[in-house]
Amino acid sequence: MKKFAYIGCLGFIAVITTEFGVIGILPQLAEHYQISIDKAGYLLSAFALIIAMTGPFMTLLTSGFDRKKLMLAAIAIFLVTGVVSSFSPPFWLLMLVRVLPAFLQPVYIATALSVAISKADKKHENQLMGIVFSGVAIAMVTTVPFATWVASMYTFEYSFIIQTIVSIIALAAIYLSLPSMPVKEKKSYGSQLKILTQPVFITSTAMNFFMITAWFSTYSYFADYLNKAKGMDGTMISYMLFLFGIVGVFANWIAGKMLSKSIPKTTAFFLSGTLIMPVLLYVSGDHLISNMICIVIWGFMYSPSFLNASTYMISSVPGSMEFANSLATSFGNLGVTLGTTLGGWMIVSKGVAYNPWIGFVFGLLAFLMMIVRTVLERREKIMLPCQQ
Repeated sequence: MKKFAYIGCLGFIAVITTEFGVIGILPQLAEHYQISIDKAGYLLSAFALIIAMTGPFMTLLTSGFDRKKLMLAAIAIFLVTGVVSSFSPPFWLLMLVRVLPAFLQPVYIATALSVAISKADKKHENQLMGIVFSGVAIAMVTTVPFATWVASMYTFEYSFIIQTIVSIIALAAIYLSLPSMPVKEKKSYGSQLKILTQPVFITSTAMNFFMITAWFSTYSYFADYLNKAKGMDGTMISYMLFLFGIVGVFANWIAGKMLSKSIPKTTAFFLSGTLIMPVLLYVSGDHLISNMICIVIWGFMYSPSFLNASTYMISSVPGSMEFANSLATSFGNLGVTLGTTLGGWMIVSKGVAYNPWIGFVFGLLAFLMMIVRTVLERREKIMLPCQQ
């Protein structure tokens, strides 16, 4: 039922607007709080680290709760974060309210995906998941660049006000449009935890981690990179975020179609962007048209990364979708944390222009994990007839 998928997508827009909305205003936050850009980056990396540390546990803990109530609770906390942040509190308090919704973010994503496919045919599941995940790209094309543009025109507090408004809209849509959805049959913890012992799932998890680390080593500092490496001002950066997001919406739609045909090939295709982009960004220099073309390619290759990562991991354990997706979210956000941390270190030590090459290294590691999984799956197919 597409209605459920679109509601999940709307909530995802609120989630992403809050999590990644700070990317465009990190330079302003660093200036306001008189801290370095890498310390301002903690607002992103700490959020992601909480998700990585608590995501699977929170998903298991809440697996028996009514799905509508879970989605409402998660978005309500995002709403509180937006309200408090808009008053420009002390940095310690801003950090605290930023990480609070991170505890329920993986729960929201896993629940929204489960709701989206709850009444769907198996052949349509990837497309419906693609609709939910398109919330990432839609946020990148609407709320995130708009919030960045408004902040560049006025002050960064307006960015948080926009995050608040988006959360209110999502909360209303979930409350008014979703029926009560109690869980009819709760899976045992043991049956879900056993996937952690499966080599194919472990290598899929490592691929996810390396891929997201690769992308976020540069993307976390998108505004700082375009400003210092490409000479763009705040207004131009907001336009580039808008362009990035427009392409991303299209990319998620394409990825959803491609995943229905071949999950490994689709994942490998978009992952190749981690190897292509450092080269393209290097040769484009400070030429505006060349950089716009690079950003189009960057947005297209990056945007389906979370959809690809989740689908790739779930495909290795199709019977444990919600728990596998929570692990995909957690390890993806662990990748956000590592990518942001390494990116901040590179900015301080060498300069932001070198950040894309971190992505190149981790992109290679992600491809290596895909190769290892392929070998393991072939070995399992060979051993299965022998065991029978």
